Amino acid sequence: MSHENTAVAIDVKELVFGFGGNTPPVLNIPSWKVEPNQRIFLQGDSGSGKSTLLSLLAGLRTPSSGTVNVLDTPISQLSGRKRDAFRAKNIGVVFQHFNLIPFLSVLDNVLLAAQFGSGSAAALRSHALELLQRVNLDPGLSTRKAEELSIGQQQRVAIVRALVNSPALLLVDEPTSALDYANKTSFLSLLNEVLEDTNCAMVFVSHDPSIGDMFEHRVALNDLNQSAGTR
Repeated sequence: MSHENTAVAIDVKELVFGFGGNTPPVLNIPSWKVEPNQRIFLQGDSGSGKSTLLSLLAGLRTPSSGTVNVLDTPISQLSGRKRDAFRAKNIGVVFQHFNLIPFLSVLDNVLLAAQFGSGSAAALRSHALELLQRVNLDPGLSTRKAEELSIGQQQRVAIVRALVNSPALLLVDEPTSALDYANKTSFLSLLNEVLEDTNCAMVFVSHDPSIGDMFEHRVALNDLNQSAGTR
């Protein structure tokens, strides 16, 4: 269910974001571009605004000024409803704490994301089961409640949920922060393996510079951000 993506994944211009009041802006990024299918490791210290930037790219927040274009679409200028629809169809997000619904089954967690995408229910269910198999989850776990899974299993479900709609952009918000080195390496290898035959661009954010060794393209948030403010 992958497809060729030719649109520029991310094009940020004169982006400023602040929480209001007399506090300085958290982000002030004059320009930043991510090419189609490019995979970026974005490194920044805790409190540097990494998660805030991802929320702007996902359309969960809107900038104080400037523009955020995602896949040649000015997502920052869309209405809330249109941003939600655009995100569901085009952007996958792996959250820091996974954000699975604990009382739903593995499959239902994935299909909850799938229902906002395109395609028939049967096709999406088949794709979800295929992805769950690709991330090495035992088929018997598809009916297990998310709260009954190990952290490693929850990670795999989070990856599948983010990819089930075959997004053109994947945003990954430091999901390895609580893992030891071996499990970090395993998670990143799995993520890259799943993305191998897709045309999905990715921005993976973390405060851990060692993770950047697994990426061809590395960017330091401090090099992009001209603001002295912190999240």
